[in-house]
Amino acid sequence: MTTVYDVPPHDLIAAVAQELKAAGKVQPPTWAEFAKTGVNREMPPTNPDWWFVRCASVLRRIYIDGPVGVSRLRSFYGGKHRKGVATGFFCKGSGSVVRESLQQLEKAGYVKKLKKGRQMTPEGQAYLDSVAHRLRSKMPEEAAPAEQPPAQPPAEPAAEPTT
Repeated sequence: MTTVYDVPPHDLIAAVAQELKAAGKVQPPTWAEFAKTGVNREMPPTNPDWWFVRCASVLRRIYIDGPVGVSRLRSFYGGKHRKGVATGFFCKGSGSVVRESLQQLEKAGYVKKLKKGRQMTPEGQAYLDSVAHRLRSKMPEEAAPAEQPPAQPPAEPAAEPTT
C-alpha cells in the first residue's frame, strides 16, 4: 500500500493542489491576493495558486503530525524575521491563512476538529493515499544498483633487476 511517506513531498503537494483546485472544494478567500503568509515576509506570494498549494501542504502536515493545532502549524510555516541591521529572530506564520485553510479542509471533509486540534478523517487519508499511489505508479522504477565488476587482485610490482 502506497502512502504519503513513499513519494517526494514536492510532487505530492503539487498534485494535491491541482486536484483541490479542479474539484472546487477549496476556494481562496477574497483577501488572499493581498495577504502575506507571515510577518517575516515582505511581499505576498507570487504564485497565483498559492492558496491551493498551502492547503495541500497543510493537509500533508496534518497527515504526518497527527492531531495538530493552528499554533503548531503557524510555527511550521514561520521563518526568520530580518529587520535590516538588527539581529534576525524567528516569527510564526500567518494565523488567518492557516485557520481559514483548516476550516475549508474541514468543510471539504478531509479534516475533523478535536479538542487537541485537527486530525485527518478516513476520507482525507484515503484521498492523500490515492494521490500518492497515482504518483508512485507514474514514477520510474528505482534503478537497481549498477553491478560492480568483480574486484581484481592488485597487480604485483615488477621485479627490480639486481646488479
